[in-house]
Amino acid sequence: MEVERVQALAISGLNELPAKFVRPAHEQPENSKALEGVTVPVISLAQPHDVVVKEVAAAATAWGFFLITDHGIPSPLIQQLQKVGHEFFLLPQEEKEAYANDPANGRFDGYGTKMTKNHDEKVEWIDYFYHLTAPPSRVNYEIWPKNPPSYREVNDQYNKEMLRVTDKLLEVLSEGLGLEAKVLKSHVGNEEVELEMKINMYPPCPQPQLALGVEPHTDMPALTLLVSNDVPGLQLWKDDNWVAVNYLPNAVFVHIGDQMEVLSNGKYKSVLHRSLVNKERMRMSWAVFVSPPHEAVIGPLLELLDEKNPAKYSTKTYAEYRHRKFNSLPQ
Repeated sequence: MEVERVQALAISGLNELPAKFVRPAHEQPENSKALEGVTVPVISLAQPHDVVVKEVAAAATAWGFFLITDHGIPSPLIQQLQKVGHEFFLLPQEEKEAYANDPANGRFDGYGTKMTKNHDEKVEWIDYFYHLTAPPSRVNYEIWPKNPPSYREVNDQYNKEMLRVTDKLLEVLSEGLGLEAKVLKSHVGNEEVELEMKINMYPPCPQPQLALGVEPHTDMPALTLLVSNDVPGLQLWKDDNWVAVNYLPNAVFVHIGDQMEVLSNGKYKSVLHRSLVNKERMRMSWAVFVSPPHEAVIGPLLELLDEKNPAKYSTKTYAEYRHRKFNSLPQ
């Protein structure tokens, strides 16, 4: 089945959005504007360790989200990552289609367009490229773009940085729960933890006030580590309002995901977020999902439970959690 790509649609010179992209009135950005003047937490990892622990735990509890700076990822590497990702989406359409995925048949790696309609029968204004970067046993280089030629080298290098930053964040989040530094990492798979790269590409949209790049959702994994280009669009749900996240060069956006909320028994919050689109400019983001292996059993950490703090979540494999979330079944 041939899939209609959003980028191809955008290039065709539309003046008006096809109806399937027009959100219900209450979801349209013009009817659900973000609060002005609210800033999200920004945390420098160069601060003393105990300060970082305190600030990260506070942000993960109150927001489920924060930006990190002074993380040690070389800015030229972030620029290269964005350059090779952008260049892939500039390739001729038939060359991109050679990497097409097939989610209906369980093949998620590759080039895709989210065609799974929600209950309102609406689709999102986004194309993407998705592949695993860790652990080595789960990486399929065959599906990685051959063009641009430096794509693999740059992404392998970025993966090393992501593994390092992930280790640091898991340690800090563990200590923020009053636990030993290695506890959270051991529960999300230790060296088998999976890192999944998803390049999100939101083409210019003729009526951005009516559409969404990504509808409101929480991320399933433990964490999401994201960098974006300089076109803003990410918004978080906080205290019954949307809050816009401003672009900060070379900062990494950190989302607390569902598995982290479960492990922390609700202390850390999986953040509800959405993505807006732009009339004039392409927005892009590079999201790295930090996921447990599918067979990992995830539930509230026993160290956090007692008579006054019973488990708020059930315990199940990550595969079962994914199945339930994909199919809108209760957890």
